[in-house]
Amino acid sequence: MTASTVVPPLFLQLLADRDGAPGALLFDSDTPARSDAAAVAGIDTVAGIDTAAAAMLSLPEAQLRALAARWPCFYRAKPAAPLLDALAQAGWKPLDEAILQRVDGVFDKHLPPAVRWVTGDWHLAPPPKPVGNQAASRALALQLVQKVAAEADTHEIEALLRHDPTLSYHLLKLVNSLGMGTGRRVTSFSQAILILGRQQLRRWLNLMLFSSRPGDMRSAMLLAQVAVRARALELLARAAGMDKHCQEQGFMVGMFSLLGTLFGLPLAEVLRPLPIGDTVQQALLAHEGELGTLLALLERAEAGDFAGLAAGLAVLQIEAADFNRIVADANLWMLDVTVDGAARHHA
Repeated sequence: MTASTVVPPLFLQLLADRDGAPGALLFDSDTPARSDAAAVAGIDTVAGIDTAAAAMLSLPEAQLRALAARWPCFYRAKPAAPLLDALAQAGWKPLDEAILQRVDGVFDKHLPPAVRWVTGDWHLAPPPKPVGNQAASRALALQLVQKVAAEADTHEIEALLRHDPTLSYHLLKLVNSLGMGTGRRVTSFSQAILILGRQQLRRWLNLMLFSSRPGDMRSAMLLAQVAVRARALELLARAAGMDKHCQEQGFMVGMFSLLGTLFGLPLAEVLRPLPIGDTVQQALLAHEGELGTLLALLERAEAGDFAGLAAGLAVLQIEAADFNRIVADANLWMLDVTVDGAARHHA
């Protein structure tokens, strides 16, 4: 696959609502607005190619329409006019900056009345110090991570889940969100294993750890972000030509990359008791190897470093248009596994 030099990569920023729960997406790309005659026409040529038109062609239109049908989806008045028109036709709306506020520290629910959406890195801050039942729940969750990674017997995992009804509830909630087509809801751990199989169950158990945790309002946003990361890394591994095993490892790298943030511990400390292979560990701790490169690529996208993102895609020979489809697909998958978000409708 030959890397494109004209199609700009995009990313979809997750916005929180006034309660700190994920609730909207913001289109982000480095396609600039123009103020000269070319801007009026929506044209900016690179190597003789209209980048605004290229951006339109690179948009995963079907996925963007599907996202806008399920969530509030916004764009800033930044790209060229044809791209804005394409986004509007897909159901995305211009963002009123007056209703958006950035928060990078402690999330304060006492926001100005006009603010409807919150951006920023507040959910990546250390969690509140756990006390009492919260501390016990965190310890249990860490044990569960270890059991799942070690592929422990089903009854061992089930025994742990029975000690924390909240964990069990969120597991079943996630599994039922998948729409398995069985005609009945999953109501027990054994049913979940039977329907999903061990490999898929391991995914949902790991994902479930990020579900709502008592006293930690970051958890819903962390769940959404880690779901996008895990699925995007899996799809990027496929786009890079990696085999099925490496794609599964990509999902694990994305999932485990925020465990340190979740537990408020150094990632190396959380990973130490887990029986994970060197490939995954090196990717997580040192961004080494192919999976480490993909993780770094996704982190650049999250940070809005589109120059670094485009350069990384070129090195990997992944088309920006393919990356854009992966980002949209990963966000759709996130909606499928975050039940509350998926059920939310925009006004």
